[in-house]
Order: sequence, then C-alpha cells, then structure tokens
Amino acid sequence: MKKSNLTDKEKHTAYLILEDGTVYEGESFGKSGTAVGEVVFTTGMTGYQETLTDPSFFGQLVAQTFPLVGNYGLNDYDNESDKAWVKGYIVREWCEEPSNFRSQHTMDQYLKNNNIIGICGIDTRALTKKIREHGVMNGAIVADLPGDRDAFLKELKSFAIKDAVKSVSCSEKAFYPAANEKFHVVLYDYGYKKSILQCLLDRGCSVTLVPYNTPLAEIYKMDPDGIMLSNGPGDPAVNKEAIAILKELTGSGIPIFGICLGHQLLALANGAKTEKLKYGHRGANQPVMDKSKNQVFITSQNHGYAVVGDTLDQ
Repeated sequence: MKKSNLTDKEKHTAYLILEDGTVYEGESFGKSGTAVGEVVFTTGMTGYQETLTDPSFFGQLVAQTFPLVGNYGLNDYDNESDKAWVKGYIVREWCEEPSNFRSQHTMDQYLKNNNIIGICGIDTRALTKKIREHGVMNGAIVADLPGDRDAFLKELKSFAIKDAVKSVSCSEKAFYPAANEKFHVVLYDYGYKKSILQCLLDRGCSVTLVPYNTPLAEIYKMDPDGIMLSNGPGDPAVNKEAIAILKELTGSGIPIFGICLGHQLLALANGAKTEKLKYGHRGANQPVMDKSKNQVFITSQNHGYAVVGDTLDQ
C-alpha cells in the first residue's frame, strides 16, 4: 500500500468545511469541484459500493469510519440502484491497487465515472468524533477556501435537503416476476435498494414496483397479497402525500411491511411522531438487543430519524 494514492503532479488540495467553521485539509479525488450536503458517517468495514449507490444517502456527504476504502475494488454488478446518490465522499485513504477477481474499477475511477466529488487524507476519526459529540451538521467539500468566510458559513447553515423521496423514486411502475411465484407484493419506491427487491424475489414474491405517490385505487387494481414500504432519504415528516396514502392503506386489509423510511412513514400515518437522531445509525454492524431474550443481533442500518415510541398508540 502506497502512502499517497496520487503522484505529486496529480495531487490537488481539497477542504472539508463544516457549518461551525471547522476546516479539514486533504486531497481531492474522484471528480473535482464543490459539493454541499449533510455530513454523516457510516461504520461498515465493507460495502462501500452499496453505500455509494444507496438512495437513502441522497443529499449527504458520507464519511467512512474504516480508514482504508476500495481494497477489493468496485464492479458493475453490486450497485443498490442505477446510479451513485451520495453528494460527496470522505475517506482517510483509498486503495490504488484493489485485489479481487470481480474488481473492475478503482475508487477514484468509480467516483469520476459517477460524477461524485471526494476528499481523502483527512482525519476521519476526528471528524466522526466531532459529529458524535455535536451532531450531524452541514458541510462542503471545496477546492479553495472561501474569501468571505462568514457569508459562506451562513449559506452553508441554511442548506436543507429538499424533495428527497421525489428525486429518487421511480416515475412509473415496473413488474418483476418470481421464478416460483407464491405471492404478489407491491413495493412502494421511496428510494428502494435492489437487494430488498431481490430478497422478495428469492422468497417467491413477484413484485410490482410503484412510485411513492401511487394512490390506493391503483393498488386495489393490482390485488396484491402484501405491500412493502421501502427505505429512502430525508425527513419522513415532510412526505405529506405519501403519509396520506398510507392512512388510507392501513384500512385496506392488505398486510403492510415497512423498512427504514417506510417504517417511519407507516408510524406517522398511524398518529406517531418522528425525531431526528443526533448522528443516526449507518453501517452494516449496528448492534440491537432483544430485551425479552437478552440477545444481541448485528444489523445493517441507515437512518437519521426514528419513531418516538411514546407517541404510538399502544
């Protein structure tokens, strides 16, 4: 492993600026330019390609806590969606010479191919500790420090992720048949991951993928055995149209299952409230305890909001 991924000729300084004025100096990799978004961290030691292509990261600058990223390369087959959705990518170090028989791209190549702005060489441990202590905040990856710092920080603080679900959802329905169909499931697309679709197909569920705002009348026409509410990005409470549809669906008698954002929207449709977490849960190694059995499970999670349990009708 080389100390630096780029030759001196290729190196370009880049900066990560947080809304509180903190500046981290590093090197640009991937596409060069400016990226503004919500800075979050994910703790997975693997799965970086799945992270880059997960629609739930829409509008976010994603920092990897694991210090070396890209060691097994990237390919054209393990994407969770048809494009990379992260606004920017933050790593300590990326591997220039990945080792895996399925590898087709280096991290730098992949980011450039997908127009993702990245920064490497910063202290991601210090960044993670800051977010843990002070909470998620807005940030920007830039090639040059701003001339008017105060004006820049004011604009940075005002940034907000808008139209997240609308931006990532499909525009029309699509049908995916299971090899041995046992059930037919409608999958509401709030930013679904392909692995969720594949899990349903593997269990004998043919799937009709529908846009986030598909009305109840359309669902009745399909006569599904169940409804799956997908994961997705952003604040669940702003999705008024989707919540109104789910209020109707809960009285339809059709079994409904929600995961991540879908779970939060279902709770909101049933009168509960959601809250923004201080720094969220993101990674493939999140421990969850089943208190009734005193047993811990290691789970994969990616969410910045949670349902307030006390607000749900018991």
